[in-house]
Amino acid sequence: MNTRRSILMADDHSLVRAGIRALLESLPGVEVVGETGNGLEAVELVRRNPPDVILLDVTLPGLNGLEAAARIVQSGVSTRVLMISMHASPDYAARAFAAGALGYLNKDAAFDELSAAIEHVCAGRRYLCRAIDDDVVRQLERRVGSSATGIGVLTSRQRQILQMIAEGQSTRQIAERLSLSVKTVETHRAQLMQRLEIHDVPGLVRFAIRHGLLPPEAS
Repeated sequence: MNTRRSILMADDHSLVRAGIRALLESLPGVEVVGETGNGLEAVELVRRNPPDVILLDVTLPGLNGLEAAARIVQSGVSTRVLMISMHASPDYAARAFAAGALGYLNKDAAFDELSAAIEHVCAGRRYLCRAIDDDVVRQLERRVGSSATGIGVLTSRQRQILQMIAEGQSTRQIAERLSLSVKTVETHRAQLMQRLEIHDVPGLVRFAIRHGLLPPEAS
């Protein structure tokens, strides 16, 4: 890399962040300008001071990485989104690209892939880790946006509230966190339960884990 690139990291595991930071700082021309373990904070940090690239984990508290990626892209900043995840799954990769990410990298990838992925996204080129079949991802990607079942039936706000419910936050806590009225949150909660045909919190938790809004250990 001949030009200096600023990188923001968003991962909810501090040890993982420390390891990735050490790898990034060993790359010539790369500067880590910040880190966070929260999806909402990641969006705010990018809004305040857009880095060249954000390394964004899929599973983040407050706002998962897929939703955060979509908000960052929709905000119009020049920051490129590189998703980095424990999920070596074509489905997760397809959803990441559909959200506007330019790259998707599995956490088990070799060090040289991290460097290659950053080079690709900085140049505006799509990057998919070698462990995932790109043809399969592209087929799935075409179906993600038009999905009429599963998580695709929910609005962005409903997906965020679903995640926060599954994380164990109360209606009042969600309202305060999102600057909404309790009544508005209750309305969203009722609508998302109706759309998903799930009417209890344990069911919502299982759904959130299945769709990557929460890590598997949350069960």
